[in-house]
Amino acid sequence: MSRTRRIGTTAGASLLAGAALLALSGCGKADMTKQASPFAAAKGTKSVTLSVQTWIGAQSNVAVATYLLEHELGYHVDTVQVDEIPAWDALSQGRVDAILEDWGHPDQEKRYVQDKKTITDGGGNGVTGHIGWFVPKYWADKHPEVTNWKNLNAVAKQLRTPESGDKGQLMDGSPSYVTNDKALVKNLGLDYQVVFAGSEAAQITQIQQFAKEKKPFLTYWYEPQWLFNQVPMVEVKLPKYTDACAQKGTKDPASIDCAYPTTPLKKFFNTEFAKSGGAASTFLKSFHWTKENQNEVSEMIAADGLTADEAAKRWVEKHPDVWKRWLPKK
Repeated sequence: MSRTRRIGTTAGASLLAGAALLALSGCGKADMTKQASPFAAAKGTKSVTLSVQTWIGAQSNVAVATYLLEHELGYHVDTVQVDEIPAWDALSQGRVDAILEDWGHPDQEKRYVQDKKTITDGGGNGVTGHIGWFVPKYWADKHPEVTNWKNLNAVAKQLRTPESGDKGQLMDGSPSYVTNDKALVKNLGLDYQVVFAGSEAAQITQIQQFAKEKKPFLTYWYEPQWLFNQVPMVEVKLPKYTDACAQKGTKDPASIDCAYPTTPLKKFFNTEFAKSGGAASTFLKSFHWTKENQNEVSEMIAADGLTADEAAKRWVEKHPDVWKRWLPKK
């Protein structure tokens, strides 16, 4: 989303998701702007380093790509969790080879793709992302007025939490996500406080707890996301997105006063890797699937407690008609 965006039903399940993330990212939250892939110096080793963003959909992309690179193409794959902006720096420097899901960072694109040409646009990954504010369907069904931002102040008292004080709570996920929410709250004159859950996993756990108790809530959320299968939510209508609003926001992020855009999610490669990355580069350029594909893997990792590798294995076994198209022609 720029994450101008993006477990389980109990806290225990949330821990499972965290374990799955660590299993996927191998090096944990390593700062890849300061270290190279451990495979990079191994003579004769076919290696790829993939950036893993913190949200589950991005983890699912990497899980499946990793599984196929290793089992079908014979590569060693190093996966490292890097926040959105540092990931671009690491990619430019060649410390990671690819980002498989970017939600739009025009400043970084201009700097690295257009000007420096150290990063190459890898095309779409097949998934369209959308960010917005959402309320639970069980609340919206009884009070349809809450699906319009103009009526949110009237229900702010119902959404107060210890963290939001005397204001309604607008729940966000990780502070690392680049969002417009604070600007929207201020510019739309809303009596709300943006409260960060801390991570996507923590936000999911909180949403599930609210849903279990049938409590109302307002949250920043996004599609694709497997949680909609378990907790149906309805989007709150914000002022219509326009290019003029976006351009104004690019110059001054604090001025944003419209909805988030719908964003085709894209891949980006280190330019040298894009040119000379061999079968791995060819494969990743062809990586292209659907929201439903991604959500299937995400739910196995986040809700069912599978490791990223096991979830990827099950998806690969079930969908050869999809992934075989990505493999380089022999």
